[in-house]
Amino acid sequence: MNGSQALTDHKDHTEEDLLLNNEEEYIHPYSDEYVFLERKMRNRLSFFFMNPIEKWKTRKRFPYKFLIQIIKIVLVTLQLSLFAHTRYSHVNYTWGNRMTFSHLFIKGWDPAREVVSYPPALGPLAIYNLESFYSTIDYALHGYANIKNAIGSYSYINENNKVADPSFCTVHYKDGTVFGFNESYTFDGEIIQECLNIPITDNVRNNTFSIKNYLINQNKTILFSSLLKAKLKFALKTVNFRVAGKYSPPDCYKFDIQITLNNEDMDGQVLVDLEVNPFRLNCKGDVEYISKTSTSDNKVESFLRSLLNYFVIIICTVSMILCSRAIIRAQILKFETMRYFEDMLKSTLSHQARWAFWNFWYIMIIVNDILIICGSGIKERIERKQFIGDQWNLCSVLLGTGNLLVWFGVLRYLTFFKTYNGVILTLRQAFPNTSRFILCAILLYAGFTFCGWLVLGPYHMKFRSLASTSECLFSLINGDDMYATFTIMATKSSLLWWFSRLYLYCFISLFIYVVINLFLSVIIDSYETIKNQSRDDLSKTDLELFMTKGTFPTSTFDITEETDEWAHVSFAQTIRGVFCSLCINFKSFRQTCMSIICQRSRHLII
Repeated sequence: MNGSQALTDHKDHTEEDLLLNNEEEYIHPYSDEYVFLERKMRNRLSFFFMNPIEKWKTRKRFPYKFLIQIIKIVLVTLQLSLFAHTRYSHVNYTWGNRMTFSHLFIKGWDPAREVVSYPPALGPLAIYNLESFYSTIDYALHGYANIKNAIGSYSYINENNKVADPSFCTVHYKDGTVFGFNESYTFDGEIIQECLNIPITDNVRNNTFSIKNYLINQNKTILFSSLLKAKLKFALKTVNFRVAGKYSPPDCYKFDIQITLNNEDMDGQVLVDLEVNPFRLNCKGDVEYISKTSTSDNKVESFLRSLLNYFVIIICTVSMILCSRAIIRAQILKFETMRYFEDMLKSTLSHQARWAFWNFWYIMIIVNDILIICGSGIKERIERKQFIGDQWNLCSVLLGTGNLLVWFGVLRYLTFFKTYNGVILTLRQAFPNTSRFILCAILLYAGFTFCGWLVLGPYHMKFRSLASTSECLFSLINGDDMYATFTIMATKSSLLWWFSRLYLYCFISLFIYVVINLFLSVIIDSYETIKNQSRDDLSKTDLELFMTKGTFPTSTFDITEETDEWAHVSFAQTIRGVFCSLCINFKSFRQTCMSIICQRSRHLII
C-alpha cells in the first residue's frame, strides 16, 4: 500500500480514532500514519490560533462573532446614552427636591451649603443648646404642617391628602447620667429606641406647638447625657412634569424624609442632617395626560425603548453563547493536544502552552454580556414602572461596567494589525515585572497610609479617615494640592508639625522621584523589547514550535482541507467531546496510578 492509499484510508476514520487511540503500537517517525496525524493536528492548531481576518483569507469563513460584537457596541452605546439622559434627569430632580426640603424643614439652612466645594466654606450644621434642639424640631413640624405654602406641588401620602402624623424617635442608652462635679456616673450600655407619632393640629400649623411640652404631656423626657440620635420621619408625594414631553407622561414620586440630630460623639455638638429617599410610583387615579400629539405616540416611544432593550438582550445572549461555545471547543482541542503530545511525542504539554487555549477576551465578553443582560432587564422594568423603589444606581452600575468592558473588547480586534498591537504586547510583556513592582510599592504605600492616619488624623482634615488618607496620598503622587496639604496642618504641637513635614517630604520624594520613574522605566523597557524584537525572535512555547516546525520535514499543508470538518462541529458534539476528553484523561490517570501501585507492590514483595 503506497502513501496516498494510506492517507485515503485514514480519512475514513473518525478524529477520535486517530488522536485518542489507546493501542500502544509503535509508529515509525516518518510513517504515513504518523505524517497524517501530525499534519492533521498541526493544521487544526494553526487554524485555531488564527484571527478572524486570517480565517477569512484561508477559508472565506465569515467572522460572525466579529459582526455580533460590532452590532452590540452600537446598540449598547445607544441604550446607555438614552438611559444616561433619563437618569440625569432623575438624579437632578431628586437633588433639587432635597435642597427644597432643606430650606423648608431645617432651621438655619444656608444656601452656601448647597455648593460642594473643597475645602468646605462652612462647617457642619450643628446645634449646641437645648432651646435650639427643640426649636429645630418645631420648625420642621411647622413646615410639614404647612406644606401647601410651598411653591412645589407636594401632597401628603394619604389618598385623600389628609395629613399623616410624623414619627419622632429617640435612640439612647438605657441609663447614662453624668455627675461631673465629683467625676462619677451611672451607665447602662443597652441601646433603646423609642418612637411616638406627633399629631398635626392647629397649634402646629400656627407655630404655637412645642415638642418639649408635648413630650412632657406624654411622660417622655430626653436625657441628653445618654442621647445618641433623635429622628423625625415623614413622607410627601409629588408629580414630576419635567419629564413629560412629546412622547412621555409625567412621573409620580414619594419622598421619605428623615431629619437626624446626631449626638453619637457626645461632644456637646449635635449634627443636623436631612436624608431624602425617592421612590417612583405608578401613577393611578383620575390622571389626565393632555398632549398635542395622540396617545399612540407615547405607545410608540415606549415600544421603541422596549424593542431596543430586547434587541440588546438578544444580541448579548447570542454573543455569550458563541463565546462560551468557542471556549468549550478550545478546551476540547487542548485535551486532544495534550493526549497527542503524550502518545505521539512522548512529552508533556507545558503549562504556558495550556494557558494559550484560554481566550481571556472571550471571558471578558461573557462577563460584560451578563452585566448588560441584567442591566437591560432592570432598565426595562424601570421604564415600565414595575419597580416600586429606586433601582437606578444598580442599573447604572451594571450598564456602565458592561459598556466599559464592551469598549475594552474592541482592543482585541486592533491586535490583528501590527501597527496597533504595540499596546497589548507591551502590557503582556510588562505584566510580570509590573505586578512584582506594584506589590512592593503597595507595601510602602500601606505603611505611609497607616502612619499618616494614626499620627496626623486628629490634626489634619485630609487624614481624618483611612480612606481619606489614602486619597490624599494618591493625590500627592499625582502632584495635586501639595501646598494646601502642607499648610492645613495644625500648629498646636511643634513635634507633630515637624513630623508632618518630614513625613510629607519623604513620601513625595520617594514616590514621585523614585517609584513612579522606576515604574515607567519597566514599561518603557518592555516597549523597547517588543519594538526591537521581530516575531521570530520572541520566545516560543513547545506548542508554537510544534505548529511551525513539527517533527518531520514536511512540505506546506492545506489548512482549508484539514479543518473544514472540525470547524463545523455542532454544539452538542462539542459538549460530548468535552466529557469524552475528560473521561479519557481520567482513564489515563487511573492506569498510571495502578501501574505505580503495582510497581510498589512488587518492590515490597521482593
